[in-house]
Amino acid sequence: MQTKRVQSTQKANELIDKLREKHGCELMFHQSGGCCDGSAPMCFEVGDFMVGSRDVKLGEIHGCEFFMSPEQFEYMKNTHLTIDVVKGRGSSFSIEIPLGVRFIAVSRLFTKEEQKNLEEIEID
Repeated sequence: MQTKRVQSTQKANELIDKLREKHGCELMFHQSGGCCDGSAPMCFEVGDFMVGSRDVKLGEIHGCEFFMSPEQFEYMKNTHLTIDVVKGRGSSFSIEIPLGVRFIAVSRLFTKEEQKNLEEIEID
């Protein structure tokens, strides 16, 4: 069985469902490690964020593609991400911010066994 690089909590899945219903569209995630919330995952309507030609697709969470900038991926390539939700307003352009919550990434290093079975990444 392959090891996923990114997964989401039930709380994150519920928020994704709420955002889909509210906005009537499909969603995607990007984590840049850049400005605003730093390395916080940001959620956008598909088509509202232009994925870079070098961005890495880590996988999908709850039916949403999850991308990361290549520089951030290089820093975090040995790390598993769990996307969760906390109360509070981030300072990003992420679609959930007006609801008074924000997505966060909880990270941990892959075990040696997990590293042997990592899902392949995609470069767009």
